[in-house]
Amino acid sequence: MLRQSLAVFPGPARAIAMLAFGVGALSAHAAPASLCFGSVSKGRLEGGVKLPVSGPNFSAYSAQAIAAGRTHVHATVARIILDAYMGAHAAMPAARYVYGETGMANGGPFAPHKTHQNGLSADFFVPVRDARGAPASLPASAQNHYGYDIEFDADGRYQDYRIDFAAYAEHLYQFDAAARAHGAALGLVIVDPRFMPALLASARGPWLRTHIPFMKGKPWVRHDEHFHVDFKLACAPPGAAPAGRQP
Repeated sequence: MLRQSLAVFPGPARAIAMLAFGVGALSAHAAPASLCFGSVSKGRLEGGVKLPVSGPNFSAYSAQAIAAGRTHVHATVARIILDAYMGAHAAMPAARYVYGETGMANGGPFAPHKTHQNGLSADFFVPVRDARGAPASLPASAQNHYGYDIEFDADGRYQDYRIDFAAYAEHLYQFDAAARAHGAALGLVIVDPRFMPALLASARGPWLRTHIPFMKGKPWVRHDEHFHVDFKLACAPPGAAPAGRQP
């Protein structure tokens, strides 16, 4: 997937693109090894990496959250996320994406979330367009819990913003493709059930219907302003000894 995404950048521009997306810093030779333990709801992480603050088509949801260390993931998950952003940029260069909460460097309990404990979970805010129809980012501040208190109506609208379902579907498609390319998979994807018809009606809808493991039950909180992804990687048992240490 990374090679396919980079193919749209000719010659020396490929190296520039890799640095712009942060992929160079997460190459197999540069990134630290990560180890996940247990499950997303009861686990921990070793060697977690912090996602880049921003790239050509994405940004973090909160500078304060970055400073608090709440944007760490397993190194392979970081590569998947950045690869997916690169693929989305090639497919829809004007779209804007914002990632949300991921987890702490060492994993563990991550209030107020029930998961996000072993480096394999991440939240992503829905891509939107503004009143002019231009790609935009949702307003985020301490007053609205950095975007998490935003509530869309059943038609995918909030004030002057509307969800860009084509960009939303492309994002999910790119996550699935990137995960497969890295020998991983999507374990669970949680979206607002009200938005499923619009996602499945998009150009990527047939792929999403057969490849994305959408949650079938009702989530414990609304997932209208963001969607949640659990990535699937092999993890050690929760009680396993840390790397390099004998039990």
